[in-house]
Amino acid sequence: MKKLLISLWLVLLIVALGALFWYNEYRYTLPTPVPQNYKAISSGAIINLPSNLQYNKSKPVFLHFFNPECPCSRFNIAHVKTLIKQYGNRASFIVVLITKEDIRPEEVKEKFDLDVPVISDRVLATACGVYSTPQAVILNAQNQLMYRGNYNSSRYCTDKKTEYARQALNDVLQDIPVASLPMASKAYGCSLADNTQ
Repeated sequence: MKKLLISLWLVLLIVALGALFWYNEYRYTLPTPVPQNYKAISSGAIINLPSNLQYNKSKPVFLHFFNPECPCSRFNIAHVKTLIKQYGNRASFIVVLITKEDIRPEEVKEKFDLDVPVISDRVLATACGVYSTPQAVILNAQNQLMYRGNYNSSRYCTDKKTEYARQALNDVLQDIPVASLPMASKAYGCSLADNTQ
């Protein structure tokens, strides 16, 4: 009888852990709810970057909106570093830290081994129309918004066919209109609301 109770308890524990894991995975496959007071920013809008920010102003700018508390952001960081390595000589990359915790940009830069500017700027997220992380924003050299959206349809950014941010960056670098990618503009990940998921 004792063995049966222990076995039942272990099965219940495994089922509970499985359900918790499934729930945590499932909630990030759903689109991030659009905030009530959300103001869409149109393509071509001029985005004013912080005046004290050091970057090459003659190149397009790739803004990576990042929250180290967000599992989706953490899964995505390896892909972002690949983009930085591949395109860093042709575009200026900036990591925009969005978090409710008191985390300094220097800590994030060191922890994730980033060799690009890391800033903390929630106002910039609003100016770009970003309401979840991770999100990519690409500006041309005139600071016009050319792309805002997802990196990939795959959580781990492994689907080569849906590398939305890479496709958009290639378009901007070639000075051609960014292809309209409806799935890329639907936000997935962690909300930027005060109750960050």
